[in-house]
Amino acid sequence: MVRAMTPSVRLLPNAITVLALAAGLSAVQFALSHNYVLAIGAIGVAAVFDSLDGRIARLLDATSKMGAELDSLSDAISFGVAPALVLYIWHADPQGFGWITTLVFAVCMVLRLARFNTLLEAEKPPYANEFFVGVPAPAGGLLALLPLIITLQFGNGWWASEPVVWVWTVAVSLLLISRIPTLSLKKVKAPAKAAAPLLVGVGLLAAAIIQYPLIALAVALLLYLVHIPFSVRRYRWLAQHPEAWHVPVSERRAIRRARSTGRLRLRRPKLPKVAGAGLSMRLPRGSGHVVRGVRTFTPDGEERNRRRSWRRMGLRQRQREER
Repeated sequence: MVRAMTPSVRLLPNAITVLALAAGLSAVQFALSHNYVLAIGAIGVAAVFDSLDGRIARLLDATSKMGAELDSLSDAISFGVAPALVLYIWHADPQGFGWITTLVFAVCMVLRLARFNTLLEAEKPPYANEFFVGVPAPAGGLLALLPLIITLQFGNGWWASEPVVWVWTVAVSLLLISRIPTLSLKKVKAPAKAAAPLLVGVGLLAAAIIQYPLIALAVALLLYLVHIPFSVRRYRWLAQHPEAWHVPVSERRAIRRARSTGRLRLRRPKLPKVAGAGLSMRLPRGSGHVVRGVRTFTPDGEERNRRRSWRRMGLRQRQREER
């Protein structure tokens, strides 16, 4: 009975990929009917399906070369062609400049996916598996729609003008084919202690998406842009510290703190204490003196005080003899 179910189970990842493809193409149909909210939602659903098909294929041990090729073709249409056409339908440009940017975005998406497939078989250092090269396809497709998302939520503004939209589209296209490292959520492992807070966060995120879907999506995309400098910094730090490649995140933090001179807490050497000393104050730096009450102490302060006490006793004896 298990053998009879095996072929159908192995087709499940490819079926999810086909659903992602259908969702991406449906976004174009929604845009043609000027229902842009559903168009954005369809591309978001395609992104969710795209994140599931690979994980399910690995869990079921159903990975195949056909599945990898099908996934790339689906991403090219769902996150390359569909968002570009949605933007072009939103801002129909009779002069043709909008169509040029549409072609640029689609071509850059295809080039990004082709490079991703070639890098799968290339040898990389262990830390490189934690990063993508450039912005991944689902994030790039949704980032291109950010001006439309803001316009649907807050109305027309400078972000909705045609020059801004097309310049933004070209900028996202360059991020797709860039060599900028971005974090891969596939390699992120949450500690057991953080399970409960993460579940609470997932619940709050679901509530925000249901109540304010466009605002939640816009905030998520802006946070993704903000994380890029942090990702670049982390990538460079790992490249310079091979001892941190195979250790957990907590140990990496310890290594970073140990090597960071700015975070070292150095204590000043303790000065000798004298019984019965009064108030104390410090003289300017470099002198090494501490004034306590009437006496002056240094690391060799006891010897100096002894000499002064003998001198004072000698002066008192001379004064008595003169009297």
